[in-house]
Formats: sequence, structure tokens, C-alpha cells
Amino acid sequence: MPMPLRRRVGQVLIGSFTGHAVPVELTALAREFDLGGVTLFARNVESPEQVLEVALTVEALGVGAPAWVSVDQEGGRVARLKAPFTVWPPAATLGRAASPELATRFATALARELRAVGVTFDFAPVLDVLTNAANPAIGDRAISDDAARAAALGAAIITALQADGVAACGKHFPGHGDTSVDSHFELPLVEHGPERLRGVEWVPFRAAIAAGVAAVMTAHVLVPSLDASRPATLSPSVLRLLRDELGHAGMIVSDDLEMKAIAAQWTPAEAAVGAVRAGCDAVLVCAGDIDVQAAVLEGLVKAVETGDIPLTRLDDAVARVTRQKTRFLGGPRPPARERLRAWKQVVGCEEHQLVAAEMAAFA
Repeated sequence: MPMPLRRRVGQVLIGSFTGHAVPVELTALAREFDLGGVTLFARNVESPEQVLEVALTVEALGVGAPAWVSVDQEGGRVARLKAPFTVWPPAATLGRAASPELATRFATALARELRAVGVTFDFAPVLDVLTNAANPAIGDRAISDDAARAAALGAAIITALQADGVAACGKHFPGHGDTSVDSHFELPLVEHGPERLRGVEWVPFRAAIAAGVAAVMTAHVLVPSLDASRPATLSPSVLRLLRDELGHAGMIVSDDLEMKAIAAQWTPAEAAVGAVRAGCDAVLVCAGDIDVQAAVLEGLVKAVETGDIPLTRLDDAVARVTRQKTRFLGGPRPPARERLRAWKQVVGCEEHQLVAAEMAAFA
């Protein structure tokens, strides 16, 4: 028997909440829709043990498969898990070190700390090539201003994260490295043509895809040479390039649909419909308002029922999510009590501190 429509729709939402415990409203929403996952932010973090308890609760929100427990843990200024977790320098330090071996040790340590507290999906690494040094959104979050170096080190990070059981997500396609405004606040413009994009911006994404990256995140940027009217997140033509030309077979995940680059023109529900219709397999709604997330889900259900989103497109999205969940969440999981004991041996340990110090030498 096919999965009911509301449960299929639920799989494409990676939601959020406020506070240090999963609210009953989110639990109720998950019972109805079988949520795909939840993203944790600094506002949800009190201690490693508390993060693990939340993660175990979030996992159990999934009905057919565990829900993703996701986070933005890049290092530098984008790190939701602070001390006593290891405080990682920004990715730019890895670019300056130019050492795939150091990048591998960093990502291995990062994955082990994330897994120790139940995080299964990291929205990292940033694969944008920093060709505009004044870029306010990316800056030292980028590995390098050199496409080949960003590609080699990005692939090393992805391989190590995923070898230790954490799904990786390269971001932000089709490239956010040469923008002058921050998509959190307004819609950036990327004025390059396809040949430049192929030769620079897409080089790290090709390497990530070759490394088997679980997901690629879209950028809320307008690239007129690819689509003159729609931001990449909502553009079928842009996302078709990611699938057909670059060969990405994993998930496509939207950036947060409540960022101003999108929210200034579309409600989260409208944006979610547009993103899934364009080719996104999962959508992020990050401000933590459960009513907004419910409206997104209802909007997606209505769009499928009216044909605005073809049922085949929804089923393709759910199939891609399911494949990655089987890949990363399908194995046996240690008992909760054992996991609660184990994090103390991993989080912020001396070995990881030494890796962080080695990276910091290149700051």
C-alpha cells in the first residue's frame, strides 16, 4: 500500500523549534505528517547531554524512518554547537593549509562529535569559491578562492564526514561566492554566464558529487544567464542543471525559506511549493514557528492535490530522501543509555583540540 499523501509530504520538510526541548506542537505535527527532520540551532543547545536527549526525541518523530537531526556546523562563525564541543576555526584555514590530510582529520573529528550527540546530517561543507573577498554572506566560510583547491578539500571533508556516518550537504548551488549582498537580507545577483560557472563555481560541486555527497543545498541567488526571473532555489532550469549536467543523484535541499531573499516575495508555504516543484527534495523552515511549518505542509498537500506539484515529482523527492535515510540511518543504533554515556569520551577531547589548534595556525 502506498504511503498516505500527508506522510509523503511530511518527508520533504526539515523543520525547527525554539527552546531546549521538542515542543508538543511539533510532536503532534509529526504524528500527522511524519516529518523528514529537524534542524537544531544555538537556541536549542544547552549541553551535550541535552542535545543528545533532544536528538533521540527528534529521531523518534519519524514514523517510517528516523527523522534527520540536522545542524549547521561548519566551524568559524557558523557553528551551532559551542564549547564544550570543539571550537573549530573557519574553513578558510583549511584552504590556507592546503592539506587534504588535515581536512580529513578535521571532518572525522567533527563527525564523531556530531554522532556522539545524535546529529546525523550536517549542512557542510561550504563549496562556494570566494572570488569576491568582500562577500558578506560567505567570507571565511569558504574553503578557498581557488576552485581546484576548494574542490579537493571539500571532497576530502565530505568523504570523511560520511565515512563516520554523518550525511554531508555541499552548499550553495549554483554558487554564492561572488555576491555582494547577503541572502539572509536580500536577493543577491550572480552575473556570470554558464561557461564561467562551469569553469569556477561548479568545480567544487562536481568533486562533491563524485565523492558521493548525500545532499546539495541551493542558493537563494538570481542568476539571469540561467533563469532571469526566479532565484535558484525556485528555478527548474537551475536545478535541472544540477541533476542532468553535474550528475547529482542525491538530495537537493533548499536553504531556509524564511530568509529575506525569498520571504520578501513569497510566503514559506508558497516558497516550499515552488522549491519542490523546481526539484528540491527537502525544504528548510528554520525560524521555529510550528504554525508556519503546518501551513507549509498544508500548502504542499494542496499543491499535490491540485496538480501544481505533480505526484511523480513528490514521489521522486520522497524516494531520494528515503535512499539517503537508508544509507545513513538504516543500521543498528546503540541503546540510548549507552549513547548518553559515550559522548563524554568524544566531545571536546584532547585529540580534537589538537586538530583545531593545527587549523588555527593558518588563521
